[in-house]
Amino acid sequence: MHKGKRIASQLKTGHHIAPQGPAGYSCKKAEEVTANDFVFSGLRATGNTSNFFKVALTPAFSSQFPGVNGVGMSVGRVDYPVDGRAPMHTHEATEVFVVIQGTFYAGFISSTNKFYSKTINEGDIMAFPQGLMHFQINLGKSPALALSFYSSASPGIYIMDNALFANDLSTDILQKTTFLDSDQIKKLKGLLGGTN
Repeated sequence: MHKGKRIASQLKTGHHIAPQGPAGYSCKKAEEVTANDFVFSGLRATGNTSNFFKVALTPAFSSQFPGVNGVGMSVGRVDYPVDGRAPMHTHEATEVFVVIQGTFYAGFISSTNKFYSKTINEGDIMAFPQGLMHFQINLGKSPALALSFYSSASPGIYIMDNALFANDLSTDILQKTTFLDSDQIKKLKGLLGGTN
């Protein structure tokens, strides 16, 4: 098969064309592939950081950028205003965090519960191994910017606080499994939109 046709036949689509299944998005027909599938301009603009955590991830994952689907990698732009932070979270991929502007305090917890952290500056790179809880905090007095590269076209993001307090998981179960008292749990549920 001609190399161009092979690449086109391997290209997978975003959610707007076909639903995602366990193996990712289904292949796009070769005659429907265009140069636009391989170009993503969404990382040019600063993301909206007016949220609870003061951070914006602009993803260039397979659902936004079909050209990365099936190639095992993706990227995202991460904007942090002053006091912005990416809270404790994890991905289904390894993340390589590249500081473009600013100073961060960043760290992760290993599978043996060892804590690794470092202050990183413009031009520094830090790796967060797949599946490990990690965070980044803007330490500077001005907005900060990073690019995050992932070892998956669809790395997902699981924020610990949202997983615990932004749903209808009962306060009683949370109290028994986190050792927090009910007042603390209700306060966090109130901040993050959880119920029950």
